[in-house]
Amino acid sequence: MKLIALDVGTKRIGIAKADSKVRIAIPYSAVEVDGSEFQKIASLARAWDIDSFVIGLPRNSQGQETEQSRYVRQFARDLKKIIPGAKICFQDESLTSVEAEKRLKNRKKGYKKGDIDSEAATIILQDFLEEKTGKSTTRAASTHRKSVKAAKPHRFATAIIAILVLLGLLGGAAFGYYKYNSRPVSEIDCSEVDADECNDTVFAVLTGSGVSDVANELKEAGLIRDSLVFQIHFRLASHGESLKAGEYTLNKSMSVAEITDLFLAGSSDNVFSFTLFPGENIFDFRKKLLLYGYTDEEISAGLAADYSSKPYAWIFEGRPEGAGLEGYLFGDTYEFYKGDAVENIIGRLLEEMASVIEENELKSKFEARGLNLYQGITLASIVQREANNAEDQAKVARVFYNRLEHEDRLDSDVTVQYAVNLVDPNREIYGDNAAALEIDSPYNTRRNPGLPYGPISNPGVAALNATATPDDSVADKYFFLTGDDGLMYYSSTEDEHNQNIQQYCQTLCNVAL
Repeated sequence: MKLIALDVGTKRIGIAKADSKVRIAIPYSAVEVDGSEFQKIASLARAWDIDSFVIGLPRNSQGQETEQSRYVRQFARDLKKIIPGAKICFQDESLTSVEAEKRLKNRKKGYKKGDIDSEAATIILQDFLEEKTGKSTTRAASTHRKSVKAAKPHRFATAIIAILVLLGLLGGAAFGYYKYNSRPVSEIDCSEVDADECNDTVFAVLTGSGVSDVANELKEAGLIRDSLVFQIHFRLASHGESLKAGEYTLNKSMSVAEITDLFLAGSSDNVFSFTLFPGENIFDFRKKLLLYGYTDEEISAGLAADYSSKPYAWIFEGRPEGAGLEGYLFGDTYEFYKGDAVENIIGRLLEEMASVIEENELKSKFEARGLNLYQGITLASIVQREANNAEDQAKVARVFYNRLEHEDRLDSDVTVQYAVNLVDPNREIYGDNAAALEIDSPYNTRRNPGLPYGPISNPGVAALNATATPDDSVADKYFFLTGDDGLMYYSSTEDEHNQNIQQYCQTLCNVAL
């Protein structure tokens, strides 16, 4: 089971995540409490396909709940409104922020207030995992202990013993080789001696670099003894974490373990964390890169670059000539080397999209529904914007399939919104909904039957899977809406739909596009 932990404050919310099988909590980041925090958390949950939350519940020194405790409980209630299927557990905590700051200080690295919040969330989640899963692991282990009767003598016993001895010797030799080659290249104590071996080397890990490539480069630079030993150690120590891009100051007196620790911690002065949420689009991507200092010209050049010769270029199957990258920039959090070209950043997002499509076998699933890959991504991008959770996304996808099968219009307002954003983002021309709904655009599914010209957002895993395997329980439904209560309502006829609008959607159904 995958989990998200939240350290809820009035200014920021720290976030951490973990897989209960691995039982190691990993800090993620913090989001500002600015009115959009619930949507950001919901987007992360969709991106990670997680519906289980652990929320720190503060108590005073006597173990009693406080005003902050009541604030946290109200936060949890509000979160369930945004994510109706959310499973929420509270974890008693006190002084986690103090402990988090202490940990960060001990690491002797610069940190920000948001880092304290995410570290506090990590402590909350780690405590939860140890309390809730530690005992069950022990019990599971004990149930597997079985008494075994003594084996009968076998005529090949001597040969087996010899083989075991040989394996033991080989294992010992392998361990010795591993231990020796994990040591520093130079045994000189650089704190006492000024030697060439102690000269620092600036080693750059570029965005998207693989462990094997970095290991070979370290070996060529004379910073490690053996590239294979480095790869083995890194994979054992990383618990699935990837290399963090950046520049690192290394020397030959550093062991494999020390170099690995640096690569996992990251070079905070030379990297930046970039998050694109599912449902965001090219406009959002552009705005975020501008905040990191990239120019309009650089971003435009990156978006217009030719990616057709890349190994992941197969994901563009069915994409019309001249179409952009909308829908293909997979929403997730990435680490990039400061100064990375926009093309490298985009390439990483496209690479991740290819991985998601391949892992979930989406191409063949879309084809089974009569869609090519481009059409499947296009429909998924609309589903992503129409529904907030996987359950409703699968139902909305089925409603859209019902309409497509009858060559009807999708009648999706989110496509109209995208069409207007392309030509009139400030709503100077299309100032009201009536005008917007009549916009002459290949993205206007209120006027045009079938799918729009292309994707309108970057769909997450849940929306892509929902579109590939829709929910047939609504096979007779042709309409849906999101009610003022955050729930979705489905109907078979237009009369039923209009009745649902009157009963459940007096506010949201009148929001400006």
